Amino acid sequence: MRSGMRSAVLRAIGWVDDAGDTSLHRIALGTDIVEFRVVRACRRSIGIRIGVAGVTVRAPRGAPLRAIAAALRTHAPWVQEKLAVWRTRRRDIVPARWIPGAPIAYRGRTLSLDLAPARRRNILVDRAAFSIAHPRPDDEPAVAAYGRAWLRREALRVLSPEVADLARRIDAPAPPIKLSSARSRWGSCNSRGEIRLNARLVHLPPELARYVVAHEIAHLVHLDHSPRFWALVATLHERHREARHELAQWAAALEA
Repeated sequence: MRSGMRSAVLRAIGWVDDAGDTSLHRIALGTDIVEFRVVRACRRSIGIRIGVAGVTVRAPRGAPLRAIAAALRTHAPWVQEKLAVWRTRRRDIVPARWIPGAPIAYRGRTLSLDLAPARRRNILVDRAAFSIAHPRPDDEPAVAAYGRAWLRREALRVLSPEVADLARRIDAPAPPIKLSSARSRWGSCNSRGEIRLNARLVHLPPELARYVVAHEIAHLVHLDHSPRFWALVATLHERHREARHELAQWAAALEA
């Protein structure tokens, strides 16, 4: 489509100029100007996803602009509602850049990243700072890799005792656990009694992480979400209803 004709189409369907990025656009939904990305894929329908990165529209390769705009307008109330929810969610989970002063969440507290040169790599956490000592503190990729690896080890360290304690409360041996990097769930349990816990749980308040563990431990007895399952969860975590609600505020951590 020629540039002039394309601009006319965009104006006709309510899109604002996309500033030259063919995958990034803006559309007027009610009184809001919503920015979104279009991802072309081998699929039959148009799908809308809203997450920490904003609005993403996955569309068939040949879908016309009008069809994409119509889908967004059809679902405008839902899009606007979900965007409002995401704006309230925690985003300072891990640093966008591993540089001094960047925010990072650890065990529910937002800390400030501190970097210092040192012969040996090390991480110290206090009430205000997440301090990384590194031979190359100016090498951001190296610092980031070390920080992320440390957080995974720390997740296993803090979650393992919770698993053992809650397993004892249902008279079961501590199940084997593995760390997950899933982008859609905090934990899972399969029919073989294996538990996976998301490594990003290390960013959450300890009580919320314990709720996730309690949820998966209860699945060792009831591999469903029946009333019996929730009754067992209630014996393992008294504030499980509140924890489920609070967990939603940390959904951004799943995409960190």
